[in-house]
Amino acid sequence: MHPEHSYSSKPQSFSRRAVIRAMGIGAATAAFTPLVQGGHQIAQSQTTPNQTSPNQTPPSGSNQTSQVITKPIPQTNEQLPAIGMGTFLTFDVLSDQPRDNIREVIRRFWDGGGRLIDVSPLYGMSEVNVGEFAAALDIAEDLFITNKIWATGEYLGDDSHALRQLEQSMQRLSRDRIDTMQVHSLVNVEMVIPFLREWKQEGRIRYLGVTHHDLPLYAAPIARWIENGELDFVQVRYSIFERGVEERILPAAADQGTAVLVNMPFEKARLFEVVQGQPLPDFAREIDCENWAQFFLKYVVSHPAVTCAIPATTNPDHVAENLGAMRGALPDQEMRTRMVRHMESLPGFGNLAQMPWYPGKQFSGLVRLPGLAATQNARNR
Repeated sequence: MHPEHSYSSKPQSFSRRAVIRAMGIGAATAAFTPLVQGGHQIAQSQTTPNQTSPNQTPPSGSNQTSQVITKPIPQTNEQLPAIGMGTFLTFDVLSDQPRDNIREVIRRFWDGGGRLIDVSPLYGMSEVNVGEFAAALDIAEDLFITNKIWATGEYLGDDSHALRQLEQSMQRLSRDRIDTMQVHSLVNVEMVIPFLREWKQEGRIRYLGVTHHDLPLYAAPIARWIENGELDFVQVRYSIFERGVEERILPAAADQGTAVLVNMPFEKARLFEVVQGQPLPDFAREIDCENWAQFFLKYVVSHPAVTCAIPATTNPDHVAENLGAMRGALPDQEMRTRMVRHMESLPGFGNLAQMPWYPGKQFSGLVRLPGLAATQNARNR
């Protein structure tokens, strides 16, 4: 029911027809292969993630010992692990506050096979903390960093503000090049995309893209940017609750060979609020789900057009749960439909959009949102 196969080493792009075909026969999984960055191999951890010796007892759970699912960046066929990590709010912790958990989150993410971390200058201290701890762990140059730019300039065509943001980001992240630079929320996109093209040609960045998280605002403009064939990456909101991108954006990305990053796969922890106290359905075992985090993430990354989902957390234990979603079987279209129907049967699922982000959670960084204050040990997703 859930066939598995490795991605071919040959360049490929997903056409609309290929998406439909793949959704019918089951999503692909792949062995964890070394990433290639600018012509050189990205270093892996000392051992294969979750590798065990012949004399060791493997960790419990099938997800702990199976190979990592990777997805290709269609433009280059560079492989990325299907689960990355976001940093909005969760990594926005001031240097005089306890931050050991963030260092441990990054360490476990790396050791567990994670590679892509998404940051932004608008996320308070996220760049600073990722850069500091990645350097301390000696992985700063080996992470796949996706960043964002929010710049207008003093006049149309002025790139000085954008350049300052780029230079600041590279300094904070201890990098001389950013893997992917995205226009944050389409701000000044017509002016900034040409800047990104120039930076790509100069080798300052490797890929370019755009982002947004509000479907009513971004759907048509982002779809047009994809359809024009100008993007290497697009970052959009997608979850088992918010499935609107399945209609036009994901098929367009498949047609154009645009890599897709997914933000808000947990709907800012609101999905966990809906399933609080609810057991996983029995059929979740068929796709090797051990917890609700993996259930939600496998729905997202099983779509053939999706390259990587970027959940966020401050809890090192939750990193392991999240990374488990890139191991084992992925749902086919029949299973995906079954997953949605199960969620629709749960009380509160239909009203999720009316819930506040991170219900009951609080934060204490530079970014201040209504209803969110300070706590350190919340289950932040």
